Amino acid sequence: MKKNYYLWLGIFLTSILAVITFIGPYLPFVDKELTGERLLFPADGGVLVAPFAPSEQGYLLGSDREGRDMLSLIIVGAKDTFFIVFSIVIIRYAIAIPLGLFGLKNTGFFPWFVRWWNQLFSSFPVVITAALILCLPPLLFHEQRMFIAILVIALIEVGRVAFIIQKQAYDLSQKPFIEAGVTIGVRPIRMISGYYLPNLGPEIIVNFFSDIARVVMLIGQLAILNVFISQIFVQTGYFSFTIFNTSNDWATLIKEARRDFIQAIWIPFYPMLAIVISAFTFNLLGEGLRQHFNRHLPS
Repeated sequence: MKKNYYLWLGIFLTSILAVITFIGPYLPFVDKELTGERLLFPADGGVLVAPFAPSEQGYLLGSDREGRDMLSLIIVGAKDTFFIVFSIVIIRYAIAIPLGLFGLKNTGFFPWFVRWWNQLFSSFPVVITAALILCLPPLLFHEQRMFIAILVIALIEVGRVAFIIQKQAYDLSQKPFIEAGVTIGVRPIRMISGYYLPNLGPEIIVNFFSDIARVVMLIGQLAILNVFISQIFVQTGYFSFTIFNTSNDWATLIKEARRDFIQAIWIPFYPMLAIVISAFTFNLLGEGLRQHFNRHLPS
C-alpha cells in the first residue's frame, strides 16, 4: 500500500504548530511578557537603537522597533493568530453546512439564496472585499472590532462553502441508496445524520483545513494593506489619530512592511514566513486527508 506522505508530513507540521502555540510561550528562552528596550548600551561602549539585527545582542531573529524579541513575538503571537483563523473558519462552516443541506433539493429559497450569496462576493478578490468592509467607519471605530471582523470575514465566503456543500448534497441525493431511504419513509433528520453527513463529512473536513490555509494567507494580505483584525484608534492631537493593535497576532508585525523591507527586513520577513509555513501545513494536511478518504472510498 502506498504511503500517504502528505498526511504524515501534514500531521507532523501541525503538531509542531500546536506545540509552539500552547507550550512555546512557557519555554525558558521566550519572553512571554514581550518586554523590550529601544536603547542598549554594549559593554564595549556606544549605543544601539532598536530594531536590533538578528544575532545582535542575543536576538536570534532580531527585534522589532520597540526592541522586543522577534522569536518571542512569533511564538507568543501564534495563539492569537490561530484563535482568529479557527474562529473565522468554524463560524463559516457552522453557517454554510446547514445552508448547503437545506438546499439539497436544488429548488426553492435556500438554493437561490446560496447561489446569490456566492455570486455576491465572488466578483472581487476576497482580500479586497474584506478590506473595503473592514475599513467602513462604523467598523473602524467599533469597540468590538475584533469580533465583528471575524464575523465579517467568515460571512464573506459562507456562500462559496455552502454552494459546494449544496452541490455535493444534491448529487448525493440522486444516489440509489438515498432514494431508497426516501422511499421507505426515513425521516429528514435521520436522512441527514445517517445518510448525508457520513458521506459528505470527508469532503467537508478536507475543505475545512484548506480554508484554514486560505484564511491564514488572507490575514497576511490584509496586513499588507494595513487592515487589521484587532485595532483601536487613539487621538494624538487635534484631528490626528494613530492606530494601536490590541492583538499579538502575526499580521500586526507586518504593519510597516514597506518601510521595514528597506530598513529592517527581518521584522516583516519572519512573520510572513510563519504565515506561509502555516498555510503550507494546513494545505498539506488537507491534501493528505483527501488522499486518505479517497483511498477508503468503496469501489
